[in-house]
Amino acid sequence: MTDETRPEDFKNIRSGDYSHINGWGIDADRRNDPTYPMKQRTNEEHAGYTWTRPTQQHSDTEILHSVERPNLTAVYGTTAPPSGLSGKIRRMAYKYSESSYARWVPLILADRVGMIEGIIDDLAHGHIPNIPGERGWGAEWKHNRRNFVINVATAAVITGAIVYAMTRKKEKEFEII
Repeated sequence: MTDETRPEDFKNIRSGDYSHINGWGIDADRRNDPTYPMKQRTNEEHAGYTWTRPTQQHSDTEILHSVERPNLTAVYGTTAPPSGLSGKIRRMAYKYSESSYARWVPLILADRVGMIEGIIDDLAHGHIPNIPGERGWGAEWKHNRRNFVINVATAAVITGAIVYAMTRKKEKEFEII
């Protein structure tokens, strides 16, 4: 698969001889089924996409969905539509296949950007966010103190090294002039 994967590329074709694939049909023997004998098999699950689709949920917000999926799911969440810089990053990421790093890395970046946008929005509305509480630092201190201290110390060392490198570089610039 490539980043240019289209919804038409995903067809549910159930016919054909797949015996050349190692392990194919391993679940055909009902005695090898982990749910045997509890499950009363009717083999209805092998019929495929035969259920009636529920009524499509109406939405007046933008919904991002996979390129592998030609239509929207019948029901979906609309509480946080894409907006701001994080929304632009998400729109760009959803142009790629789910199997691509070009999709998942920007989505992770968009989550981080969205977090910063949320803090800025809180401050703009006069609300000072409780970042330690929202990040779960109280519970971390109570239940996982050792790793919490290690993480804080690591962050402090990295931050200190960055600040030192930035100030040292400025000192050298001043010496040259």
